Amino acid sequence: MATTRRYHDGCAIATALDHVGERWSMLIVRELLLGPKRFTDLQEGLPGAGPKILAQRLRELEDTGILRRRTLAPPASSQVYELTEWGARLEDVIVALGRWGAESPEPSDEHVGADSAMLKLRSFFRPDESWTATYEVRLGRNRFTVRVTDGELTDVRRGEPTTPDATVDTDSDTLDDVIGDAQALATAIDSGRLTVTGDEHAARRLFTATRL
Repeated sequence: MATTRRYHDGCAIATALDHVGERWSMLIVRELLLGPKRFTDLQEGLPGAGPKILAQRLRELEDTGILRRRTLAPPASSQVYELTEWGARLEDVIVALGRWGAESPEPSDEHVGADSAMLKLRSFFRPDESWTATYEVRLGRNRFTVRVTDGELTDVRRGEPTTPDATVDTDSDTLDDVIGDAQALATAIDSGRLTVTGDEHAARRLFTATRL
């Protein structure tokens, strides 16, 4: 089991919480849904988790088969953490939690990380028209690929596309703000907090297709 603190309850919900119920566990999974990360990248995404507790949670999640460690090929040769197939199946759970949390009567005004903002974009994508486009989303030093094919969001992952139709450059808090809010999007563009290179119409389509 991921932790010695167990519920000792035969319900499958309790069993799931035995694995991912400890603090930071589900947020570590969130940080890995869009691709592998190094330990330092996880620290950046989870600044509230100290290095000792983060390392402990990673060991627990690895022991229970939710994630694994892998060494990248040369010349990088660095070690990364990635979800196993079983661990990746937590995506629907995390998306559902995010949608539920978005309806909280006491919404948070805390900083939103890059992966969180991108998952929000994916979670609330509900287009009313069909188009095909590839996007690069730049959030500080983080780069993401977004693909829409025939009006369906087919790919959201860490990394740069080779030939994007549009490049969106902003910060994660601004991206979080503009998702599902046309007025916030217009304000962010006018103020320069969000810039678009390439097909601006395609970029606006991406954001207008998200509805909270």
